[in-house]
Amino acid sequence: MAGGSDTPFTIPVSSRIQRLPPYLFARLNALKGEKRRAGHDIIDLGMGNPIDPSPDYVVDKLAEAAHDARNHRYSASVGIFNLRREVALKYKRKYGVDLDPDKEVVVTIGSKEGFSHLMLAMLGAGDTVVVGDPAYPIHVYAVALAGGNVISVRLGNDEAFLERIEHVLRNLFPRPKLVILNYPHNPAAMTVEPLFYQQAVALARQYGVLLINDFAYGETCFDNYKAPSFLATPGAKEVGVEFSTMSKPYNMAGWRVGFCCGNSEMVRALSTIKGYYDYGHFAPIQIASILALRKGDDFVQAQCAVYQKRRDALVAGLKKLGWEVETPRASMFVWAKVAPKHLAGEGTIEFALRLVENAEVALAPGRGFGENGEGYVRIALVENELRIKQALRQMDAYLNGRKKHQRPNSLGAAPRQAADAAVGDHPNI
Repeated sequence: MAGGSDTPFTIPVSSRIQRLPPYLFARLNALKGEKRRAGHDIIDLGMGNPIDPSPDYVVDKLAEAAHDARNHRYSASVGIFNLRREVALKYKRKYGVDLDPDKEVVVTIGSKEGFSHLMLAMLGAGDTVVVGDPAYPIHVYAVALAGGNVISVRLGNDEAFLERIEHVLRNLFPRPKLVILNYPHNPAAMTVEPLFYQQAVALARQYGVLLINDFAYGETCFDNYKAPSFLATPGAKEVGVEFSTMSKPYNMAGWRVGFCCGNSEMVRALSTIKGYYDYGHFAPIQIASILALRKGDDFVQAQCAVYQKRRDALVAGLKKLGWEVETPRASMFVWAKVAPKHLAGEGTIEFALRLVENAEVALAPGRGFGENGEGYVRIALVENELRIKQALRQMDAYLNGRKKHQRPNSLGAAPRQAADAAVGDHPNI
């Protein structure tokens, strides 16, 4: 036998992994884990992960359905018919939109999985996608994984934003294939009125581009604002689809139930990809989700009231800190501009690290969502009012000089392992 070689054995990963942009939240996640292992109580307002329970009647239905052995078999990758029909009924009831459950609705394993697989279904090497900046990270990562390229434009929610998109569509060749919209927006909490979608549909028709609206926060609204559905726009189903989810309105984030609705060809393409990749959800989850959609309108409104109280407490506290912040009409986030004196000349990633180290509060740095997020932080309304107020007190004590300034330690071998784990655990915040 030949002797051993001194050349190290390497594992060549695919080019699509190498094309992924840097994961800018890794150091922050590693520091949070390190502090918690050391016994510190970190108030985590960084990730939009609801802590409130799912509806009792939905949990009870899950348990009941799980006891039926018939539900233990493989399910359908597109979702069971009764769930797709219930989605169509809700769209009709809430938004006045007619959907064919067989051709215009597909159940996804959360909106993130659905969006990512739709990118695989729609994009090829060299295709381009227009995305607002800042953006929810998967809107960029999924395009890269599918072999496409992202064209970033400065985010907005008005005619000027659409004009920036039109400039790209008019001047770039080959023309972009998709435009990604996301209202209510994550991370910036921007909202739109129906006229915005009317203009967007007209733009799509003019330039032959497809639209995707991420509507994950469409039901988390405050102050009597009602977020319009993209699909309620005349002609919307001709040019695009909309993703929605049960994660936020029903506190069912870990259940991973989402939907893609709209254009039948785009829905069919996603359904085809899913048919190769998965067998759908565990059937009892889908059965319980039917009950949530059917009975859950009052629950959704009650949860919105909970978020609104948290929002009010947070916004008031941030203004006392001297930060610039608009009171959001929707989403479960507040997007705040950090006072320059508190940034102290650093970027928001370094600032967020300092805040975890010194105030034991975690926020999501705006730079992690794109270049235009620099200077801002995203704060999730996931803790109760008392914890939010406690976080604000701790931030005030540190940022206004009543606690000694400390630099986060440089991550050594053990924390680096935590950083690597963070990428796998939460590649989107």
